[in-house]
Amino acid sequence: MSVAVGWSLVVLAVLVVAGLVGYAWRLWREVQRREAAQREEIARAHRNCLESLEAIATAMQGDQVDLVEGALRCKVLLDIIDPALLEREDFKVFAEIYRRTEHLHTHSSRQDLSAKQRFAEDRERIALQEERYAGLHEAARQVLVFKREWPTGAQ
Repeated sequence: MSVAVGWSLVVLAVLVVAGLVGYAWRLWREVQRREAAQREEIARAHRNCLESLEAIATAMQGDQVDLVEGALRCKVLLDIIDPALLEREDFKVFAEIYRRTEHLHTHSSRQDLSAKQRFAEDRERIALQEERYAGLHEAARQVLVFKREWPTGAQ
């Protein structure tokens, strides 16, 4: 092999390596961009959940919404933010309400029930609301505290 061919191969190898480095750099920047977009999407979802939680908790405290329905909605929103939140003592009532009403019909399946069956389920919901009234109001208050203390930068 001549010296010229050897140097040509070295130059070619350097160019290939430089091209691969450039391509790796571009891929790395794309990964960084996507991770930033994902972080922003999560933050936006958290902001939306927190705004909804605030509205629901405020309505619950003012008895402007069925407390069982409010508890179920709070449970779902807290679960979206972080499922571990439902293990906090302040929010356990939401998980309890969910467990105790899981068997009840909702939406279109509720419409399929007879009037007598709907009335029986309504009585069950009302009894649960009355039983856990104070706990639900306190949990709603704690949701507002949680929302207020949520780190602004983490939203």
